Parts: sequence; structure tokens; C-alpha cells
Amino acid sequence: QLQFVESGGGLVQFGGSLRLSCAASGFTLDNYSIGWFRQAPGKEREGVSCISSVDDITYYADSVKGRFTISRDNAKNTVYLQMNSLKPEDTAVYYCAVGPCWLGFLPDEYADWGQGTQVNVSS
Repeated sequence: QLQFVESGGGLVQFGGSLRLSCAASGFTLDNYSIGWFRQAPGKEREGVSCISSVDDITYYADSVKGRFTISRDNAKNTVYLQMNSLKPEDTAVYYCAVGPCWLGFLPDEYADWGQGTQVNVSS
């Protein structure tokens, strides 16, 4: 089983920034496509962004396009999610997991979820 640890969440004001980290252990991250997802209270888990193992192709949900950037640092075995211009509707627990990265990536296609990191954006 692949293992991830998410970190970097916290409380930030509207328009602020955070960088989330997804650290992998026990395997080499660059061989896998990784996705970031989020789940707000009372809502279903939704895809935020993913980065492919092939040429680091990336996809973003329309709601975060232009504000969030996914990247990977293979030397640190970590995938990042840089979040800028944060809005209250970005408030959620953010998770990373391994699975196929394509335009319509879905949580059901992913496995080996981390424990998540909480992001709160105040208005």
C-alpha cells in the first residue's frame, strides 16, 4: 500500500495563499500520477488537480483554474499544490491519492488516500 502524508493546511484570509504538500513514503512518487481532492462539510469529495506520471501533464477543476498550481519535486518525493487567491468556498479538507490523471479525473478512480489537511478561508 502506498502511503501519503498531506500537510500545509491552515487558516487564511480571503485572497491569501497556502502551499499544500503531499509526501510519499515507501515508493518513488515520479512513477505515479497523483491527484489532489477536497471535501467540504456536507459535500462529496471533488477533484481539484492532478499531475500525470507522463511528462507531468496537469489538469485542474474549473473552479481553481488560474489560482492553483500542482507540481512535483522528485528529489523530495513530494507533490505540491500552490493555492493563491483563496476564497471561502475553497474551505475543505484536502487529500492526495494515486490514480489516473485525465481531464475528468474522479475520486472513485483513486486509492491510497492520505489523512488530509484542513484548509479554512475566512471572508
